[in-house]
Amino acid sequence: MLKKLEETTHYIKQKIDFEPQVGIVLGTGLGGLTKEIQNVGSLPYLEIPNFPVSTVKGHEGKLIFGKLGGKNVVAMQGRFHYYEGYTMQELTFPIRVMKLLGINLLILSNAAGGVNPNYEIGDLMVINDHINLMGANPLIGKNDVDLGPRFPDMSEAYDKKVIREFTKIARQHSIHFQVGVYAAVSGPTFETPAEYKYIRVLGADAVGMSTVPEAIVARHMGLPVFAVSVISDLGVEGKIVEISHDDVIDAASLVEPKMTLILKELLGKINL
Repeated sequence: MLKKLEETTHYIKQKIDFEPQVGIVLGTGLGGLTKEIQNVGSLPYLEIPNFPVSTVKGHEGKLIFGKLGGKNVVAMQGRFHYYEGYTMQELTFPIRVMKLLGINLLILSNAAGGVNPNYEIGDLMVINDHINLMGANPLIGKNDVDLGPRFPDMSEAYDKKVIREFTKIARQHSIHFQVGVYAAVSGPTFETPAEYKYIRVLGADAVGMSTVPEAIVARHMGLPVFAVSVISDLGVEGKIVEISHDDVIDAASLVEPKMTLILKELLGKINL
């Protein structure tokens, strides 16, 4: 893997003369944030050696480099999922590449189903912990000590300082938000009512099909992580309705301006 990482990183550096400080992964329906980035260049995934290719609607499939909130950023407009048939190592490969490109913070976003009865569609949920229900882990297999330790600590998977700054900015703008636990499942089916109930009993507030493998790999490499979910549907008894992927995209895109506003200010205030 290290050889592939070096090859990919070398290719990107040859194409884009730019050192990012922050990596951003844009979830379903949240790709519009890239309009706020002062673009200095972009690369389609198809052109990048060893990169997977996004196959899901709402995920454009390119790396965007530029400035946001005064910081140098690299944004993934489109992520990869376990349900697309990629291995855990393949879908998290871009996170390792961004770390080798120089990022000091990883920001993850996603659209998720709320299982907390106090949540509503359109809520922003800051992730303060997660539960891995995907049945796999990106660190399974031989460990390369040049990338990280065999048994990485996950007691603080999501950076508390960045969480505090995000919540402060949200309050200043009177933007409603939640703080909770994200459960990751493999997908691609949405959950049954019994599964929603099971996930809630386990201690989660929202459920989705991404983010956790990326967070694990980032922490393996010593990279701080901040993550936020847009609650795009509800898995709460009495509020469960039939949903589609298009519904998720539509719900996420409506909330995107709020998230963009906060993230832009957040990057302007944090020290890296």
